[in-house]
Amino acid sequence: MTANAPEKIASLTNRQRFLAACRCEAVDRPPVWLMRQAGRALPEYRKLKEKYTFLQLVQTPELAAEVTLQPVRRFGFDAAILFSDILTIPEALGQPYRFRETGGIEMDFKIQSAADIEKLSVECVCEKLNYVSNALKILRTELGDQTALIGFSGSPWTLATFMMEGGSAEKYTRAKALFDADKKTFSALMGKLTAAITAYLQMQIASGVDALQIFDSHGGHLPANEFQEASGLWMKEIISAIGTPNSSSASFKKPSARADQEIGVPIIAFSLGTHGNWDDLADLGANVLGIDYNVRIAEVRKKLPAHIGVQGNLEPSLLLTTPEKVAAETSRILAEMRGARGHIFNLGHGVLPESKVENISALVETVKNFR
Repeated sequence: MTANAPEKIASLTNRQRFLAACRCEAVDRPPVWLMRQAGRALPEYRKLKEKYTFLQLVQTPELAAEVTLQPVRRFGFDAAILFSDILTIPEALGQPYRFRETGGIEMDFKIQSAADIEKLSVECVCEKLNYVSNALKILRTELGDQTALIGFSGSPWTLATFMMEGGSAEKYTRAKALFDADKKTFSALMGKLTAAITAYLQMQIASGVDALQIFDSHGGHLPANEFQEASGLWMKEIISAIGTPNSSSASFKKPSARADQEIGVPIIAFSLGTHGNWDDLADLGANVLGIDYNVRIAEVRKKLPAHIGVQGNLEPSLLLTTPEKVAAETSRILAEMRGARGHIFNLGHGVLPESKVENISALVETVKNFR
């Protein structure tokens, strides 16, 4: 470490801090952002929802950018994550979705056969999702060099579970049944999803994101011995195709602020409920692994290679309690992770709609004051 390195660390912008943590470099404190930080719990978001539907907010670039920026303005997060939805991919493939009045998601039809899969079209995915690109370009301008911008997608497995159930379901069984009964047809669906997601994430890189997160929210529905074949290998293929500093094929690069430099775009893989599969998750090639709230993140850190960062993992329901409880548990996690490189503070899942604004503030301030 050079003599002026501590000064450089102390003067990091939020964006630099986040990207340094993704690379497992030294930082002054862990960067902080929250899954589902945009919307849901914020009064300014609820005010917009009085005028616009969720899909209108997602599909109108100016509105999506505004919702993305709201939590950054209020809390000063180190990173903003695009306000969107994982089901934009199925819709662009030809399977539209909407929100039921009684809650949850409903798609126009279920994927039930090889013929249904054959009808899904990958070719125009990026064209149909141009509104996402436009929103990201607005955000890159608004955030400038101060705050990192995160793009995202659902994983092939998680998207397949929704597509085969035709939306939200009490139990997601149809994708697993297809995996068990007909590997060829299952692979055809996953292949199309993998190609679509790869193109979509590459479009997000070209539109200015600093990092990407892949949400494998239903990864925990799989038995540990089947996770790799049903979900992991498809995520690994996406990450390899995009290229990250930790992958074997770092072929896709994003121009940095300086013309004489190139940096890889870090990828965060979040697979909910698969906390026993650390070897499988480490093999994905992601720079950072999102850790759910059912395990102690410090113990996970010890089991992973030093070059892979960890993100998490406060229990989301704590944001329904009191600022004192939130601050205490946040401090415990920070203390246990003290000195560990590559820690990005987050929840162990997304912000709940009933979360209290004062509790989110307590979380962020506790992280920002940690030394």
